[in-house]
Amino acid sequence: MKWSNVKYLILRRIVQAALLFLYFAGNYWGWKVLQGDLSTSMLLDKVPLSDPFAVLQIFATGATLGVNVLIGAAIIALFYGIVGGRAFCSWVCPVNMVTDLAAWLRRKLWIDRIERKVWITRNARYYMIVIALIVSALTGLAAFEVISPITILNRGVIFGFGAGAGLLLAIFLFDLFVVKNGWCGHICPLGGVHSILGKYSLIRVTHTSENCTLCMKCKEVCPEVQVLGMIGKRSEDVAKAECTNCGRCVDVCDDDALGFHIRNYLSK
Repeated sequence: MKWSNVKYLILRRIVQAALLFLYFAGNYWGWKVLQGDLSTSMLLDKVPLSDPFAVLQIFATGATLGVNVLIGAAIIALFYGIVGGRAFCSWVCPVNMVTDLAAWLRRKLWIDRIERKVWITRNARYYMIVIALIVSALTGLAAFEVISPITILNRGVIFGFGAGAGLLLAIFLFDLFVVKNGWCGHICPLGGVHSILGKYSLIRVTHTSENCTLCMKCKEVCPEVQVLGMIGKRSEDVAKAECTNCGRCVDVCDDDALGFHIRNYLSK
């Protein structure tokens, strides 16, 4: 296997593992690089970072929010608004490693070729945002944070896994046997929030139709295959907000038909 076919995959795994290690080091050894978890962190003991969705849920409960929390949420929202909202899902979120493994096994075991009996709309993640906010308001608890597999995995690495590991296993089996990319591609509300944040982001995958030989390798590996609707039709940026900017389509394309570019806002 050539480096060029896995470069973004390897880089993503390095970033994800490094972040988990830094959170671990911050809690166990007192390193000041990154302390906390993916819901709320402190970078270099100076810069607050907060998950905007967690902040929205806390706001829905009626709790008072500190200035640092609001600043942290604004920093994260601005960052992903520029680089691509769902880059969080593929480059930062540790659950991505679980769901990517399930997707890889689906391809290797040819499960994708079995007729699908279960269908879930990809808009379910947006409905989940609304449900999480309503439940937060009714219960006084940040609803998704209580059951979030992202939080469970992140804190599990730091403090050890408990019963929450069962949820991670359930997501793996759900993605493997029930719905392809079911959790990240259909259900996770945080993915929906980051889709909204990155709707007009600068960094996008661009397709050059003249180079494409219609091998369709890109569609085989893409976790949000609907964003590649232009393949074989026209040259344009991948403009749909659900794109995770994971780079797998770029990795597997041997035709140099896909690559990262600064978004062309004038193409529409």
